[in-house]
Amino acid sequence: MSPTRSHTHEMELPAAPPRVFDLLITPSDIRGWWGAARCIVEPIEGGTWAAAWGEDENDPDYLTVAQMIVFDPPRRIVLGDYRYRARSGPLPFEADFRTEFTIAPTAGGCILRVEQHGFPAGPEADECLRACEKGWRDTFEAIARHLASSGPAGR
Repeated sequence: MSPTRSHTHEMELPAAPPRVFDLLITPSDIRGWWGAARCIVEPIEGGTWAAAWGEDENDPDYLTVAQMIVFDPPRRIVLGDYRYRARSGPLPFEADFRTEFTIAPTAGGCILRVEQHGFPAGPEADECLRACEKGWRDTFEAIARHLASSGPAGR
């Protein structure tokens, strides 16, 4: 197995772990914080987590589908067995990504953490790794905004 790289991002959020966990598995919430046009989630271990972007549902700009390897409410989700499709073409490298979300309670809410594993160690993945690091920082900011606009109890 070739060496791989990973990155981690975390943020403290002013909401209880069950609310933040729900943000990760509720399609209407995912559309709200990630800007996906469509989303399908089967919230069980072994279930499907899928999101698509773009105006044309018959030919989306971007599609990502993963399996929920671990589903442990309200503490942890691990996504793996990813399949991607982008109009711009495939990734310029082979990868076996895993994305792990953990939620830890704090006095004021919780800490949401994401670890994304599986980026090849070679330079062919440098640009993608940098884009994902920035993407997760931006995504967590969007999660915080969505949480603030939807209220602590949710919808």
